[in-house]
Amino acid sequence: MSKEEFEQRWDKKSLRGMLSAVEERVCKLEESIENAKESNNALGESIDDLREQYRDFVTMCLTSNRDSIQELLDSQRKKLTERNNALEAMVIALKEETMATTMALSTRIDELEGELALCRAIVGK
Repeated sequence: MSKEEFEQRWDKKSLRGMLSAVEERVCKLEESIENAKESNNALGESIDDLREQYRDFVTMCLTSNRDSIQELLDSQRKKLTERNNALEAMVIALKEETMATTMALSTRIDELEGELALCRAIVGK
């Protein structure tokens, strides 16, 4: 084997080795890329899960607040309704009392006018 043949074989072996090393690196890079894609997909799913949990939490909080406010409003409405009913009863009672007083005063005025007419008649004679 001549020196030239030896160098050519050496160069071929060296190139083959380099090619093999490059192919090995490419395979490792492809694996890394695949792993990165899987991690990205898993991360995307985790983000979607967190979004759903966040939505559920916000919905639960808003529902709880709404229910608390509704209870407060119902309680206040009940109190106001009771006060309104009490006031309406008082107004009705006052109207009845006013009517009775007005009738009694009207009767008394009629009596007094009769007495006044009698007194005028006696004094005027």
